[in-house]
Amino acid sequence: MAPLRIDVISVIPGFFDSPLENGLIAIARKKQYAEIHVHNLHDYGLGRYRQVDDTPFGGGAGMVIRPEPVFACIETLLAERAYDAVIFPSPDGKPFDQPLANRLSHAGNLILLCGHYKAMDDRVRQQLVTMEVSVGDVVVSGGEIPSLLIMDAVLRVVPGVIGDGESALSDSFQTGMLDCAWYTRPAEFRGMKVPDVLLSGHHRNIEKWRYENARQRTLERRPDLLDRTVFEE
Repeated sequence: MAPLRIDVISVIPGFFDSPLENGLIAIARKKQYAEIHVHNLHDYGLGRYRQVDDTPFGGGAGMVIRPEPVFACIETLLAERAYDAVIFPSPDGKPFDQPLANRLSHAGNLILLCGHYKAMDDRVRQQLVTMEVSVGDVVVSGGEIPSLLIMDAVLRVVPGVIGDGESALSDSFQTGMLDCAWYTRPAEFRGMKVPDVLLSGHHRNIEKWRYENARQRTLERRPDLLDRTVFEE
């Protein structure tokens, strides 16, 4: 199986140095399940100082990323290969969720375009971006952190990246609910005991307890998820 190729475009490419060399993303690269290439948007910038931003038309605070460098970078990549999606993390994008991460894990090539400054010239979004996603109702300084989140969520469900693939399939949201509570040794700690059923060795009862515990947690903490749950009672 060919590795999933992810091209990341950023005005601060050094931001990715440590994350790409550590943790799950590094594992995916080492096992050759992923190729990640980070591109410096300033390499496509304008003039002597490789300018990539300018003041907004109509006035207002902040700077806007110009269209020319972004078009030049993405069109260069598109000339080399086909991409399944050009993804732009944005507060007004579609909420990024586990089903979407699962779908993207089957892609061959992806582009992650990191915004920065006040905004991205909207012509980029109109002509080049094929998918806008939001990682939450919050604004951060750029698209680098959301892009890392997207990469981690996608790569951890690529078969083979995690040693125990079943672990990823039982995570929160994979079933449409939050995950259940988990315990390990010791069976009692500071007066707090592990539920007896988990010590029973009765696998059917254990699975039933985990399902009921997960459903109760979801009801208490994220009842909105239950509206989308496809479990049969």
